[in-house]
Amino acid sequence: MKYSIDKEPKYILLKFHEERLDATVSPEVKATFISLNAEGMRNLVLDLSEVKYVDSSGLSALLIANRLCSDAGGSLILAALTDHVMKLIKISQLEKVLTLLPTVEEAVEHIFMTELENDLRAGQEDVEDE
Repeated sequence: MKYSIDKEPKYILLKFHEERLDATVSPEVKATFISLNAEGMRNLVLDLSEVKYVDSSGLSALLIANRLCSDAGGSLILAALTDHVMKLIKISQLEKVLTLLPTVEEAVEHIFMTELENDLRAGQEDVEDE
C-alpha cells in the first residue's frame, strides 16, 4: 500500500496514493490505523483524493479508524473524496457516522476547532470543580 503520513502536533494527515481501497490493501490499512493509535493518535485526517474505489473491506477499515479516534477522544475526518467514493459511502449510509469534508484544509480547521472546544470545555470543568 502506498501512502504518505504528515504528523502534526494536533493531528495526523494520511494521504493514500492508491486508486483502490479494497480487500487487497485493507488489512495493511487497518494495521496502520492500529499502529498510529498505539502511538497516541487522536485526530486523523484521511486525504482520499486519489482513491477512486472502496469496497466493503475498505469501508470496514475506515470504520475501525473512526472507532479508534473516537475512543481516544478525537476525530476522524475523510477529506477530498472522489464522486464514486462519496456515492458508495452514501449508499452505505455511512455519511451519518463518518465526518466528510470537501478539502484537507477544511478537515484541518475542523480538527483545530474541535480541539479548541474540548480545551474550553475542560477548562470550564476545572473551574466548576474548584
